[in-house]
Amino acid sequence: MDAREKEQYLREYSILKNQGKPFFPYAIAKDGAMACVTLGVIILMAILFGAELGPKADPTTTTYTPRPEWYFFFLFELLRVVKPPDLVFLATIGIPTLCLVLLLMLPFFDRSPERNPLRRPIATVAGIATIAAMAYLTILGALAGAPTEISLATSPQYEEGKEITASAGCLGCHKIGENGNTLGPNLTEIGARLGKDAIARTLVNPTPPMPSFRTLQKEKPEQFNKLVEYVASLKGEN
Repeated sequence: MDAREKEQYLREYSILKNQGKPFFPYAIAKDGAMACVTLGVIILMAILFGAELGPKADPTTTTYTPRPEWYFFFLFELLRVVKPPDLVFLATIGIPTLCLVLLLMLPFFDRSPERNPLRRPIATVAGIATIAAMAYLTILGALAGAPTEISLATSPQYEEGKEITASAGCLGCHKIGENGNTLGPNLTEIGARLGKDAIARTLVNPTPPMPSFRTLQKEKPEQFNKLVEYVASLKGEN
């Protein structure tokens, strides 16, 4: 922008500013009134139609598949990228907060009055990079397997036991391959340390807070045995 264009811009801005009304209290009053109307409509609809989004949570079920809302997929996928448990804080708070602070500081770095994106390389690159990163992580999160699915490859004879293990809620505390949680020991190589008898005894008489599988052993012994056989076959990802 040369001196003539800048002078014309300032002249037009001064004219529009003198013709307009100040942001406070005119714009704030309008926005506040509309916000009150919107809030009132939401409260009225919640009273008349209820605000329940789905069935009530059942803490005893082991078949529920927890999935975040689609607009949180990129954050949950970020947790998959940052794998070490010690860096969970970095993935949940550190990186998103740092990116947000950089975007908030962007107007102070790029103070050009240009509106053409091609003449605003810093703002344009920052905006495109942010949108592209969020879109990429969102797509990966949407296509990722459910937290109750075991992605670790296994032999065909253990496939049924693999499905039983996944549906039994074991991944809520233990990790198998890339999926699962870190509240309990990692089971990816448990078969190299414990035999089938030791695993069966642990399932029947576990250490709290791990639930007991005694009922499954009595009512469905075949499923229990397949579960034990699959867990005993876990001897590493290779």
